[in-house]
Amino acid sequence: MLHHRERRRFSIEEYLSLEETATCKSEFFNGEIFSMSGGSLEHNRLSRNVLGELYVALKGKKCEVLPSDIRLHMRVHQVFTYPDLLVVCGKPRLLRNRRDTVTDATLIVEVLSPSTQDYDRTEKFRIYRSLPSFQEYLLVSQDAVRLEQHRRQAPAQWLMTEHTALDQQISLTSINVSLSLRSIYAGVL
Repeated sequence: MLHHRERRRFSIEEYLSLEETATCKSEFFNGEIFSMSGGSLEHNRLSRNVLGELYVALKGKKCEVLPSDIRLHMRVHQVFTYPDLLVVCGKPRLLRNRRDTVTDATLIVEVLSPSTQDYDRTEKFRIYRSLPSFQEYLLVSQDAVRLEQHRRQAPAQWLMTEHTALDQQISLTSINVSLSLRSIYAGVL
């Protein structure tokens, strides 16, 4: 006979407490905690390349790029996640004065993994759109030169542009920065 096993629901406070001593990062969605798996060599190279390019481009400006160790909270959906990279402009808005959790971002970058790419393109993007300052979403493919850029046009309208050639530049209008696909994919493909 099979028994239905209920999943344990956690409060936000329990999740944050567990994260403080955890050996690996976990995301929080609707009371459930999901462990994050490690990234591939290509995933890490792409994250490093985009981080480096954004760091140089934003140096001395009012925006800063933050790596995946910073947690992002979407209050409307009660979700906590760790984007691969995010850019905040102005003073970072922190959750209840925590130093490890921001509550808004202007640009979010996700390097697509086979196991999470559908979620990143759909549900996660829908959740990110609840952030007031969120203006641009960049999805970076690991297995081909392919970047999907989503730019907010109006409150409920987004424009998707696909970039697939190494000689292309991608213009990130939300932060007034252009990046070379050749630089993003250096050492990857």
